[in-house]
Amino acid sequence: MCIRLVAAILIFNLQAMPDAKASNDLLTINRIHKDKEFFAEAQPAPIKWFGDGDYYTTVEKSVTIDGGFDIIKHDAATGESTVLINAGQLCLQKSQKPIEIKGYDWSGSGRYLLIHTNTVKFRRYEPLGDYWLLDLETDQLRQIGREAQPSSLMYAKFSPDSQYIAYLYKNNIFIESVQTRKTQQLTKDGGEFIVNGTGDWVNEEEFSLRDGFKWSPDSKRIAYWQFDTQGVGTFHMMKNTGGLYSKPIPLQYPKVGTKNSAVRVGTVDIKSATTKWIKLKRDPRQNYVPRVDWADNSDELLIQYTNRLQNRVEMILADVETGEPEVVFTDSDETWVDIRKNYLKFFNDGAYFTWMSERDGWNRFYRISRDGKEVTPLTPPQTDVMGALDIDRKNGWIYYYGSNNDTVGRYLFRSSLFTPGKTERITPDVRSSVHNYNLSPNSKWAIHTSSNFVTPPTISVVSLPAHNVRRTIVDNIELKSRLKTIQRGEAEFFKVNTDDGTSLDGWMMKPPNFDPNKRYPMLVHVYSEPYMVTVSNQWWQSKLRQAWHLWHIMLTQKGYLVVSIDSRGTPAPKGRAWRKSIYRQIGILSSADQAQAMKRLIAQRPYIDPERIGIWGWSGGGAMTLNALFRYPELYKVGIDVAGVTDQRLYNTIYQERYMGLPSDNAEGFYNGSPINFAENLEGKLLIIHGTADDNVHYQMAEQLVDKLIQEDKDFSLMIYPDADHLINEKDYWLPHLYRTMTNFLLVNLPVNQD
Repeated sequence: MCIRLVAAILIFNLQAMPDAKASNDLLTINRIHKDKEFFAEAQPAPIKWFGDGDYYTTVEKSVTIDGGFDIIKHDAATGESTVLINAGQLCLQKSQKPIEIKGYDWSGSGRYLLIHTNTVKFRRYEPLGDYWLLDLETDQLRQIGREAQPSSLMYAKFSPDSQYIAYLYKNNIFIESVQTRKTQQLTKDGGEFIVNGTGDWVNEEEFSLRDGFKWSPDSKRIAYWQFDTQGVGTFHMMKNTGGLYSKPIPLQYPKVGTKNSAVRVGTVDIKSATTKWIKLKRDPRQNYVPRVDWADNSDELLIQYTNRLQNRVEMILADVETGEPEVVFTDSDETWVDIRKNYLKFFNDGAYFTWMSERDGWNRFYRISRDGKEVTPLTPPQTDVMGALDIDRKNGWIYYYGSNNDTVGRYLFRSSLFTPGKTERITPDVRSSVHNYNLSPNSKWAIHTSSNFVTPPTISVVSLPAHNVRRTIVDNIELKSRLKTIQRGEAEFFKVNTDDGTSLDGWMMKPPNFDPNKRYPMLVHVYSEPYMVTVSNQWWQSKLRQAWHLWHIMLTQKGYLVVSIDSRGTPAPKGRAWRKSIYRQIGILSSADQAQAMKRLIAQRPYIDPERIGIWGWSGGGAMTLNALFRYPELYKVGIDVAGVTDQRLYNTIYQERYMGLPSDNAEGFYNGSPINFAENLEGKLLIIHGTADDNVHYQMAEQLVDKLIQEDKDFSLMIYPDADHLINEKDYWLPHLYRTMTNFLLVNLPVNQD
């Protein structure tokens, strides 16, 4: 039977360098992770637009004070740069070093600068810290919340009128007067189980609900989330290093089908410190509030309210005085409504708001009237919005990302808010690539980042909508030159069909001096869950994904083919049916897609050795690796699972129930989608890697799989990282060891040479 492979859509021809005796043409684990020779330079962080957006500021090393940093103001039009804040202004005393700037914000008036410093980790990020206020007129520097414990404040922010700073301290909301320094505690019930102004663990992880309080436009009230975590199951991680006795680390973590926190929304008056609660209907433990914003006034909140299965979301206008809610619009789906990346903003003096919906089979922007009666699509039919950027209310445009019929690229578009269907592509017509933008408030300027699979990013200031490049901020010239000195083979994007004719996107990296008449071992990198794609024509910005890419290059230098394919269900711009096809069958359909794609690649490309195919992935990719290895042992000979979900019942409520429903009504799906239930089929070589302090995918997952494999009398390898979290990167010696472990495992069990 002749099996046809869909023609490749894009090939990068990189001149393979001849074999060299010098080692500087080869990547090594140390060059990647210890010397960090090949990580791309990112944009100066953090870039903040200043005023209405004709200027922006950056933090740069001081030329006058060793170890200090200046804040530089840049004119977007001319490029003229001036020192706005010098490091000397940030010294507490002349003999001391200036405070470190981990984050900063300008007051609306532009007179004050709020600096975040001395940060410490809380969950996945570092929101805890100290805050210092600099008065640019008096040049005075003082600490906010100075009576609090060191490094204990979170999410400090100015009121719109620049008169107050609000912050979180020990699960309560405080404000401090900028002028008088008087501090007032606005909530007093926060404590062990009551959390005010931020999310509990699962809402932070899955809805990005970290900063959970917002000033009203008139600066008289603060709206905030409150979570009652009483009764949520506590998972105990164990710290076994650093002392004579182990230390349990409790984490309130609602696993699939168990009790959630009770959520409610209130507004607190800053003068009386009294809270008025919104009278949301239904059980607060069976519903979520992923988003709260002030409507275009200080009298109403716009609340997004969704049921536990997340297949119905209500937009609610709530009166803050009476607490009465009014449902103005409802979006629903037979599967789920994706709230995580949605974008709801009022415009036209509050007459309309924007919303993204898949109601017609594609992810499109809609203009919805304030009463919800008028629902008008703004973006083109049969095309997906890939992400929202901003609204230009003055000129009537909404800016967003689209694919331009290039499923591995991303480009900037804008559509009219008032003339439905009027759409313009802003990114120039360039070869396939991925573009990111940081738009100015007035939509006249943007920080533009462009890259492709083999080329690190270039970051420029561009004018909009003409997209004229005014200057380059980061060119990564040194990295691009360094990459030219190492051996790299051809990198190719391709499409391949499943048995039912569904087209999947993929990429393949080949060894230098590739010979199509030889047979090569192949490593498949997989994720294929609804959270992200792996097949995208970009040089990834995150350190984690850059590390994956560099390791893959290193493996090609050793003689491996490296491949990645996105299964159905990934968030690719291919329509609702593609994305929602995996509903209630996570891990089942996608692993079948992977296997069918592998069989076609093997049949079409004789240089792939079918007896030497390995697969690896991290997190959801670890779960997919296990599903592939256990379900299709005839295909995959080697697997590396890093921090993978082994049993879906052990994962959190919001993520897993969104895609799978409840275990009580989808027991078969949960069983068949969990790789642990198919461990008896293991035939190849398996390496399991996990951190013992992983607060996301618990080490419990690995231990239960290990127990199952022992029960089934299966051989496997195990590497644990004590006290490591989900990314295994907190200690600088973890990642070099991890990648060396994976490399050696492949070299032994998926040998390059068959001599």
